[in-house]
Amino acid sequence: MNIIEIIKESQIRRASDIHVVYGLPVRIRIDGTLENYDDHVLGHEDCDGIAKQLLGEKYKLLETVGEVDGSGTFADNIRCRFNVFRQQGHISSAIRILSDKIPELEMLGLPPVCYEFAKYPRGIVIVSGETGSGKSTTLAALLNRINQTRAEHIITLEDPIEYIYHPDKCTINQREITEDTVSYETGLKAVLREDPDIILIGEMRSLDAIETALIAAETGHLVFTTLHTNSAADSIDRIVSVFPGERQQQIRLQLSRTLRAVLSQQLLPRASGQGRVLACEVMVPNSAIRAMIREGKTPQIASAIQTSAAEGNISMDNYLANLVKQGAISKVVAVEAAHDVGFLKKLIGMSSSSTSISRDRIRR
Repeated sequence: MNIIEIIKESQIRRASDIHVVYGLPVRIRIDGTLENYDDHVLGHEDCDGIAKQLLGEKYKLLETVGEVDGSGTFADNIRCRFNVFRQQGHISSAIRILSDKIPELEMLGLPPVCYEFAKYPRGIVIVSGETGSGKSTTLAALLNRINQTRAEHIITLEDPIEYIYHPDKCTINQREITEDTVSYETGLKAVLREDPDIILIGEMRSLDAIETALIAAETGHLVFTTLHTNSAADSIDRIVSVFPGERQQQIRLQLSRTLRAVLSQQLLPRASGQGRVLACEVMVPNSAIRAMIREGKTPQIASAIQTSAAEGNISMDNYLANLVKQGAISKVVAVEAAHDVGFLKKLIGMSSSSTSISRDRIRR
């Protein structure tokens, strides 16, 4: 089978992902739901051949490791990232189709306060959310806005590289883990010696990555990164919990000084049944929120976001309620995505006995 043709056709059908698994037809994810690409059931040779097309010389790594990450440009400039892995004696592939081009910030459905992130001179901006929630696209749009408006040096550390930036006003270096540097830890140790103004850390996975991000922000750099968390408060707790108990107060203090914003995202099915819409929570810390971070009072952050809307903050539940009022999503989908279900139901006038759908359906 020709993976290039599959990628081309999948993009035409608006698919976000392609799954290649022995014993099944190729399956593609459209608006969050998996469906068959065609009726052909994949054999061992089909799966093996697709893996070779994706990996090229990296294919031999599968003999010594169980999975290989990668990214590349296929079929008339369609950018993809992928993971090829062994399972039960066969090879499977999961392919994410990326956008043809980096979208403008205004196309993403973000609150206007998010456009200000690209103007920050220093500090940390976290974009959080589950897998497939659009974090990479949001970060790409933010960095591209900086590229269009500021003469700075941008360095990215990514695993793998997803969007390719074309330097405009900025000088840009994109480094891929395993290809250009051994690991996030190794790359991050070097990054502060490479004269960056803006640093993108694909994901803060470890104590070393978080510590370097905090140091970079404290020394005058602007740092963008991601976390797999669902709210601003969860993001704070996740960062602090990585460190041993005796260091956690120090980390809270550093975060309270350097954190500029947390944007938490979800992609939800539209009420029309076609496509998905972005729902988000935005926290731009004010003095009260910084005190809560410093003092370990993260459970109070959700309430502080609610009461500081005039400063650009917005809770996930309020954002969901607005999407319902606009007719963008259904009430049932909104409730399934809510942080405080009871509060959200009151906002949208929905009874507590109303039916719901599985959260797994809206996760992607």
